[in-house]
Amino acid sequence: MLPGVRVIIVNPETRGPLGDAHLGEIWVSSPHSSSGYYTIYGDESLQADHFNTRLSFGDVHTLWARTGYLGFVRRTELTDASGDRHDALYIVGALDETLELRGLRYHPIDIETSVSRAHRGIGECAVFTWTNLLVVVVELSSSEQEALDLVPLVTDVVLEEHYLIVGVVVVVDPGVVPINSRGEKQRMHLRDSFLADQLDPIYVAYNM
Repeated sequence: MLPGVRVIIVNPETRGPLGDAHLGEIWVSSPHSSSGYYTIYGDESLQADHFNTRLSFGDVHTLWARTGYLGFVRRTELTDASGDRHDALYIVGALDETLELRGLRYHPIDIETSVSRAHRGIGECAVFTWTNLLVVVVELSSSEQEALDLVPLVTDVVLEEHYLIVGVVVVVDPGVVPINSRGEKQRMHLRDSFLADQLDPIYVAYNM
């Protein structure tokens, strides 16, 4: 950890601090933290809620910046220069991309990892929800017949490993799943394109 930088894991609903190994939103306090930013529309946004927020109890005086990412802190066997064991921060993914299904929270990367193993021809894949349905978008560089064969493989692996029923499988060409400059999947942009019927899929299977 950099000098002067503090990290805490917080329940995003109650804004209360969580203990070690508990999953929550990552908050950072640092003299280098920004106080806000300007959007393309010229208004300074998210300043109060994201850049200068406080815990609901505990250390209520410190100002924190909300990262919008879920993670947890766990003590490791590694030691620092003084010989003390130190904590490691594990980042799970973006808070606004978590999936709420059957009253439970799922993380897209877990489901996507399972899907990627289902077929050697799958490139990128991404998941999101549409109404109460789980949508899986997979890139496949192959024929429509192979896309047909892919659908049951995807639905079966998600059911077996996550006990979830896939509502829609969308098979697309390589390069359709948007990736930003940091290598992060833009799942919400992909969802918008799906809802606007702009994906030009190879095949779509509905299991409704």
